[in-house]
Amino acid sequence: MTINLKNISKSAQFVTIKGNNMATKLPKNYKPTTDEKFMNAKQKEFFRSKLNDWKSEIYKESRETVENLQDSNSPADISDRATQESEKALELRTRDRQRKLIGKIDEAISRIDNGTYGYCEVTGEPIGLARLEARPVTTLSIEAQEMHERSEKLHSDD
Repeated sequence: MTINLKNISKSAQFVTIKGNNMATKLPKNYKPTTDEKFMNAKQKEFFRSKLNDWKSEIYKESRETVENLQDSNSPADISDRATQESEKALELRTRDRQRKLIGKIDEAISRIDNGTYGYCEVTGEPIGLARLEARPVTTLSIEAQEMHERSEKLHSDD
């Protein structure tokens, strides 16, 4: 996906996003609404952009983590050193979770490309814009997620 920021003026009404042989103009400050056809071209590009921005942010944070871990200054005090090591371990666990999240983001972008994004993988029904905005990588509607969680709880109690 390419976004040409050089040609966008501050008063621009639209932003053009290109990707996968298509270009859709999104109005400035566009937000999907239930008044529109579900998963129309604007909504797909909105979520594609949201997912790509999220992915870029994760990569940026990962680079910062690498820079922080390369800082070899170790405090002399043993308790300060232990605190620093605990913080580094927590940061590495967080980055590992985000590494897995990148895979989910890529899968969501693939679903946008193949036309299945926004639809529950269990029921086939639309997931809902509010849920997709809150968790753009979700594959289950609220109802299907609740059923899944109840099933997990029943099986974990055994």
